[in-house]
Amino acid sequence: MNHNEFSIGLDFWCDGRRWRCTDVGTRVVVAISLEPHEVFHVTLDPKDRTKKLMARELTSDPSWLNGPPYAVAEQVFDESDIEVCSLTFEESKTRDLPPSMLRPAPVP
Repeated sequence: MNHNEFSIGLDFWCDGRRWRCTDVGTRVVVAISLEPHEVFHVTLDPKDRTKKLMARELTSDPSWLNGPPYAVAEQVFDESDIEVCSLTFEESKTRDLPPSMLRPAPVP
């Protein structure tokens, strides 16, 4: 894609994942991932109020995508990243990603 094809609210694809544009700068685009997100909940242990309990879950609750401000992290797409974005899922799978967009290794 080209920088001038982006607008706030536009859904697009990159690396087989769907994104929504949240801002268009002079040289960059900012977006949130529309894929399910990992959420952490921290609560006090009811048996021992000095301890905290942490639970993780995967959510696709659309309320996390309301904003700004957004409950999910925004990703900055620079000129190299923008080039490999597309408007369709099929195109997004065939493009090589620049190093800045490579997925980090999963946390065990």
